[in-house]
Amino acid sequence: MNDEQLTQMESGAGFIAALDQSGGSTPKALAGYGIQADAWHSEAEMFDLVHQMRTRVITDPAFTSEHILAAILFEMTMDREIEGMPTATFLWDEKHIVPFLKIDKGLADEDQGVRLMKPIPDLDALLDKAVAKGIFGTKERSVVLEAKPSGIRSVVRQQFDLAHQVLGHGLVPIIEPEVDIHTVDRAVAETVLLTEINACLDELAEGQRVMLKLTIPERDNFYADLIADPRVIRVVALSGGFSRDEACDKLSRNPGLIASFSRALLQGLSAQQSDEEFTATLSASIEEIARASAS
Repeated sequence: MNDEQLTQMESGAGFIAALDQSGGSTPKALAGYGIQADAWHSEAEMFDLVHQMRTRVITDPAFTSEHILAAILFEMTMDREIEGMPTATFLWDEKHIVPFLKIDKGLADEDQGVRLMKPIPDLDALLDKAVAKGIFGTKERSVVLEAKPSGIRSVVRQQFDLAHQVLGHGLVPIIEPEVDIHTVDRAVAETVLLTEINACLDELAEGQRVMLKLTIPERDNFYADLIADPRVIRVVALSGGFSRDEACDKLSRNPGLIASFSRALLQGLSAQQSDEEFTATLSASIEEIARASAS
């Protein structure tokens, strides 16, 4: 583990850019960027286009470590290059931004009011590759849709089982048990979630530490104790379907919670924009998210 990167993640000012749309979410991300489905004729062409979009974001002069602590990458992005350098190397060496890797393979069908992660074949090989490419940590997402304790327990247990495997490779896991913002009795679901997270934190070995990526809670400061927990490097928030303005407003009411936004970060960017327009739009987005994360 890189000590300088760890210090940046522990105490740096800023937020995490989630640039990890995968095969299922890429067409929607490209459409939001002004590139429609008729612009490609194969999955390979689609991923070429999304890599061009990510490269434009990452190389933009507004995308700096002044406000961005880290970026979460999709595996194919990690495997590609930016300006002749592996993406993770470019992020750290040129931008001083810590690289993370999304490792989940999407969600299973709903059961017990939740969607667990699908199996991740050859995970150890992927984690070895991530280490070799200079990745600092991983991110893995599952979703809570109903306030059912049995389902929420299964989500958290699966997340921490995977986290132990990630820790075994010297990487830092970002555990993401998202509570859907449309969940009925969301506050109840978040209470159960917090109880289950604390139980799993108690099972970590001495010195093991994780990060958490959570929906901005229904009740302000609900995760204050997690933010202060020495076993938790950082608690970050997903935008979860809120507009950027709404997500930032809610985030600003939760001191110590920082953003890890995807769609909300890229909102307003377009392939048709001039470089000047693109930079101005991205800069305004980054500034707004950074202010909310600093509150």
